[in-house]
This record gives sequence, C-alpha cells and structure tokens, in this order.
Amino acid sequence: MNLRALLLILGLSLAPLVGFAQEQAGTETTEEEAEVTAPTQPVAVEPVARDDEIALRIVEIMRATGWFTGADVNVTDGIVFLDGRTLSEDHKIWARDLATKTQDVVAVVNRIQVQQELSWSFKPALREINSLAKRLLTSLPLLLFALIILPLTWWLSAQVAKLVRRWLLGGIASPFLKDIIARTLALPIFLIGLYVVLQVAGLTQIAFSVVGGAGVLGIVAGFAFRDIAENFLASLLLSIRRPFLSGDYIEVAGQSGSVRSMNTRSTVLLSPEGNHIQIPNAVIFKSTIVNYTASPNRRSTLDVGVGYDTSVAKAQSIILEVIKEHEATLDEPEPMILVDTLGSATVNIKAYYWVNAKDYSMLKVKSALLRQVTRRLTEEGISMPDDAREVIFPQGVPVLQLEGAAEKSALALASQQFSENARQAAAIAAAEEDAGEVEGNLLNEQEQVEQATADATLPEDETDLLSERT
Repeated sequence: MNLRALLLILGLSLAPLVGFAQEQAGTETTEEEAEVTAPTQPVAVEPVARDDEIALRIVEIMRATGWFTGADVNVTDGIVFLDGRTLSEDHKIWARDLATKTQDVVAVVNRIQVQQELSWSFKPALREINSLAKRLLTSLPLLLFALIILPLTWWLSAQVAKLVRRWLLGGIASPFLKDIIARTLALPIFLIGLYVVLQVAGLTQIAFSVVGGAGVLGIVAGFAFRDIAENFLASLLLSIRRPFLSGDYIEVAGQSGSVRSMNTRSTVLLSPEGNHIQIPNAVIFKSTIVNYTASPNRRSTLDVGVGYDTSVAKAQSIILEVIKEHEATLDEPEPMILVDTLGSATVNIKAYYWVNAKDYSMLKVKSALLRQVTRRLTEEGISMPDDAREVIFPQGVPVLQLEGAAEKSALALASQQFSENARQAAAIAAAEEDAGEVEGNLLNEQEQVEQATADATLPEDETDLLSERT
C-alpha cells in the first residue's frame, strides 16, 4: 500500500465525522457567517483516479458543506461538470477551486446557479443598528474633542485674518484683495486643527485620499463652472487695478452709465435713462473702458453753416465770443473755431470747446450754445441757408417787364426783406428770454437720475467690491 492509497482510506473513514461536525457547527453559526476558504492542497483519490470516483468524492464534499442544493457532479475523461444551486457567489467559486485541485482533474465546467434567498427578517438591520450604536458610543470622546478643537481653530483663524487685514494690509487699496490675502494667511490655522482631529481619529490616510479626490473634483468643477471662475478672477483683478470707481460715468462693451456697484460676478451700471445694466466682469476686463469721469474736463463740438455771401472770419469771431462768454465753458484749453468743410450752399464751421462735465451737463451746454450762436449770427445779419436746390425749366421762363417796374420791384423787395428780418430778430429776442426756463439749469443730470432710482433694488446685489472698507 503506497501513500496515496493510505490517504484515500483515511479520507473515506473521516468523511462521516466531517459531515457530523459540519451539522453541529451549523447549529451555532449561520450560513452567511461561515468562513469560505479554498482548499489548501489537492484532493487525492487513488494513484489513477477513475471518473466515477472523482465525481463521488467531489459531490460528497459539496454535500457535507451544506452550501449546495441539488448538488450533482459528472466527470468525463477528467473533465468535471458541476451542477446545483447555492446562495453565494463565493460558494460557487469554492466548488470550482475544489474540483480544480482534485486528483487527475483536467478541466472544470462550473454550472452551479447562484440564487439569492429572499429574507424578510429584520435581524441584519438590527445587527447593523446595534453595531452603529456601539461605534457611536466608542467615538463619542472623539466627537467631543472635535466639537472643541474645530470651533476654536475657526475662531483663531478669524482673529488672525482680522489682525492681518488691519495691521499688515493697510497699504492695499482693494478691500476684496485684502479679504482674500487675510483669509489665505489664516486658513492654515484651521487646517492644523482639522489635521489634529483627523490624526487623533486615525483617519489621516483617509483625509489625504479625500483631499486628493477633492483636487480632481476641483479640476472637473473648474471646467464645468469656467464662466463663474473667470468672472471671479476678473473681479479680483478689477478691484486691484481699479480702472473706475463707484459713481464714475464709463462706457464699456457698447453700454454707458455711472457705476453703481461691482460684485464677484458683474458690474452694475446706471444708464441716463434710469436702467440698471449688469455686465459680466470678464467682459469688462477684456473690453475697452472709457472713463468719462476720470478727468472732469471734457471737449465737445458744435457745427454751424454760414452762407457764402457772408464773412466767414466774422462768423468765427462771433461764435468764439459766444463760447467764451458762456459760464459753463472753460477758458483753458482755449476754444477753437475752425472751418471744417465747404458744403453745397454753406461754409461749415466746427467749434471745439471744453466743459467741466462733473458739474455741467454736456447736452444742456451744447443746446444753450447753439441757441445763443444762432441768435447772435441772426442779429449780425449772417445768413445760415439750407442746402441749395436747383430747378431746371427746359423751355425757359419768359419774363415781361414794364418801364420803371424794375426799380419799384427792387425797392419793394428790399423793404419786405428788411421787415421780415426785423420781425425775426424781435421774435428771436422774445423767445430768448424764456429759453432758460425751457432748458432748465445746466447742471449734470446724472445726479438727478441717481436720486430718482435710489430706491431701486437688484436681486443680485452683494457686497460692493468698490466700496472703501477697512
């Protein structure tokens, strides 16, 4: 008798005992809690095992475990076919490993079906609740420690941010930049407290994993919310560079108005019509900004056309005199009265003058100057004709004239023209007295617009990044 035969006899003799032990163990341990391990060594049958002996040995071991229902094993030329049902995928794999390690097995075809057993028992849920309660009781000291350390470090970081903002960042004009720098310098204090809590809890490695995952999520969120991040960075750069202040009248991205406020997403303009215009900060940062309030003095122009039969130099002198006498115009830089173009019926003169736009309205000043220039040119007899119109008569126009009629006609026409000019001058002088009431005062109307819309509120009103906070 060799060693393999001895092992076979010993295995057959111990099989009933193994089955009895498994039955006894089943009364104390449930099937779900039983440990599933693969056979550690090949299962010997005989020196040259027959197919029926291999099948008998495998099926007896499978039935002894109690894990399989309808267990059936067929062996053909060393190929094992496993059939039956079980409740666990681990049991199915165990049966495959068992057949693979059996003597003289060439291949294994595992046809065992895994069927999940429906259970309406609340025991698993109660076990989980009991386990959770035990873990909470065990972690209670750690929770109390965290409730003390985390608020304390948060308070310390807030105090450090306040001190940094007050004592170290006094030279920075942008309050938004002050907040970001102060919070960045104070953040490590809170992170130290969080690290201490995680270290005591033994979750340092988990914390590093979460931080790494948060970094990846941050990159993904950065692409998803690119516009929001772009506007935030643009608001930071605008608060640093400060190309405009609150109340400045600017023109940007095709819109114009006085700056009301700037938040982390957009800048709000108040148009002369009283409309609130929100422009994304990224658009403002990329666009050309025209700040009309950066310098209070602004230059404007007005165009006047005089007839060819008049003295252009005299008309220029009159226009210059009217502009210099006006209270809203500046003496420096001096006004310029230049001939611009030669029209079909007029010599076009362009006048350049400067106005303090912070105190006076550009539109009202231009209206007053045009009115006064028109009056003075009319009083001085300088014509301002309309464009010439040419009328052609193909057959000609016959003219019949009696003796002495030419002189009488010329005198009558001159008298009529003089009367008409006198009437127009009187009408202009009378209307000039009431012109001030029609135009109103010449002060800047933007302040009136702001007062009229002071009660307006915006849904997205936030802290104004342009305000002078310390």
